[in-house]
Order: sequence, then C-alpha cells, then structure tokens
Amino acid sequence: MARGSKGKSGNDKEAKNESSSKSDNKQDVKTEHKTDKSDNGSGKSSESKADKISTGSPTLSASSSCDEVKGAIGVVPPSSREKIQTLLGALFKNVKDIQVERDRAEHNLTNIHKTHEKMREEGKVTPYYRQKLKSLYSAATTDAEAEAEVIRSALDKIKEIKKLQEKSAKQKHDSGRPKQIMRRGVLMSQLQQNATTLPLWVSKPGESPPPLCGAVPADSNYISQPEDKVAARVKGQDGEENWILAEVVHFDAHTGKYEVDDVDAEEGKERHSISRRRVVPLPIWKANPETDPGALFPKKMLVLALYPQTTCFYRALIDEPPKKPLDDYSVLFEDTSYSTGYSPPLMVPQRYVIACKEDKKK
Repeated sequence: MARGSKGKSGNDKEAKNESSSKSDNKQDVKTEHKTDKSDNGSGKSSESKADKISTGSPTLSASSSCDEVKGAIGVVPPSSREKIQTLLGALFKNVKDIQVERDRAEHNLTNIHKTHEKMREEGKVTPYYRQKLKSLYSAATTDAEAEAEVIRSALDKIKEIKKLQEKSAKQKHDSGRPKQIMRRGVLMSQLQQNATTLPLWVSKPGESPPPLCGAVPADSNYISQPEDKVAARVKGQDGEENWILAEVVHFDAHTGKYEVDDVDAEEGKERHSISRRRVVPLPIWKANPETDPGALFPKKMLVLALYPQTTCFYRALIDEPPKKPLDDYSVLFEDTSYSTGYSPPLMVPQRYVIACKEDKKK
C-alpha cells in the first residue's frame, strides 16, 4: 500500500515522508501545502439563490444564454449528451423562473416596507394597515415558498446532470482505453470541486433533513452503490488500519462485504474487501445552517475529517460548525506535535466530515 508519492501515509501515514508518527505525517502536509489551506476555508460569498446557481466552475444566471449553459457540461458521449442538454434546457428555464419569483417577492417586500414607514409617520396602527400588512405578509410567504420550490427543482436537475457526467466518464474509462494516472494536484482539485458542488438541502416547512444530509447518518439498512465515495477503514501492508477515501466497486449481499478502491491509487492496485461496518457513506447533501442547524455536527464533537490535501480521514474536534450554506467546518485535528494535542483550526467541507464511533482519544 505504497502511498509515499501520493501524500497519503502508508496506512495513512507513510504518505508524508513514510513516518510511523501521525503528527509527523500531518506536519509534512502542512509545510508542503501551507498556501492551499485557504482553498478549503471559508471566504465564499453567499450569493443570492436567484442570481447564481453553481454546477461546478461555471455560473448560471438569468442573463446567461442557453448555449453558454450547455457549454458548461464539457465533453460527454452522444448517448448522455442529449439527456444533459434536455436537463440544461429545463435548468435554464428554472433559473429564469427563479428571477421572476424573486422580482415578485421584491415587489411585495417593498410594499411591506412602505406600509411600515407610513405607520411610523402616523404613529398608530389602524385596522386598515393591520389588514393590509396581513395580506402582504401572506403574499410574501407564498412567493417565498414558490421560489424555494423552483430552486429545489433546479438543484434536482443539477444533481442529475452531475450523475450523468460521472456515468459518462465511467463508461469512457471502461471502454478499454488504458487508465490515465491522475496527477495529485488534479485529484485534490476534483475532490474540492465535488465538495463545493454538493447539493444544498432546502427543506420544506416542517420537513426534517433526510439521511445523509450533513451530519444525519444513513439508515441502518443503507447500501452504498457502485461509484459512491465512502470512508473505508482498511489495513495497510504494515498491518496498521486507517480511514481512507474510497470508491465502492461492489457489495456482496451474501457475505456482507464491500469491494472498494482507494481513490488515490491506480485502479485495482489497492482494492480492498471489507465488512459493511468498516464503510461509512459520505453526505450526499449539504445541510443549511440557517434552516437545519440540527443537521450539523455541534462544536466540540469528535468526528473523522479528511485532512486537507490528503485522502485520509483523521480524528478531529469541531471547532466551529458552518454558519452559512457555503461555509465549511473549522476543525482541530488530533496532533501530538502541539502542546494542546490538537492542530490549529483547519477548514474541511461538509462532504468530508463524518461521525467518529470511537469516543476515546488515542
């Protein structure tokens, strides 16, 4: 399980100067990638849902042309291209509809503001103003719900487009062509993009976040599907066990075991057959801190988090949970090289923070 060239330790530590010490392992990553920490941090602006819906690097806005939107999908096989173009056409309509709904809502909000101004000028609340405000607030609530519904529809289409893109890439790879070795920088960028474009769960009034939304665990009978990314506890050549980022190849219902591939290795070179209890599915939705704070890990909770610029999960404490939809977690990794026993705060996306079943500190 040679990882020295991939930044992932030999059990998960050999990757950083092949040291048996986890703290030395992490220290090397901090030195080599010090300038990359900000890429995993916050500092992202929470732009209006109506003005921007991200599918990755491109931006879709109400002023975008349909051709520009279609250009965001990249090169895909003809069989998938038609489906993606159809979805993009529907997504483009959703984006325009979002702007329409927002304009309608803005009109009502402006009237609410003007009514309150008149009430302040007159210094009293008359039955007329009371009834008018009741009607305006009712209309504003209806408008907000309509906008949220269109946004949910757009997010569903984005999710489906991503699935088709991933399927197309898999089919291209399975076509018999030799697998290209992915450069480490490209892999890290891809993992960051996958985290950034993870769909945001938008709850309906009174609706609870579903399993695998943020910190909400999967159902007890949940089975990860082929190509799903998971955290997998595997044993290295030196016998030490570590949590790595892996891709599901197959689940055998008779043996109750998964076959998973290490994402940071050539295909088949590091395939593991492990029991179901050694696999933890990753979140498939981001939790919205503003509407579903209970779906996030709280401050000081022990978790497993993907260490920045590696493909290994380490134990950490939540320093600060996300405060806005685009924010990441701030976590403190266990690290004996520091007097406190923990690293300085590092930013990790919701996609790569999962529950830690071990309560005792190592």
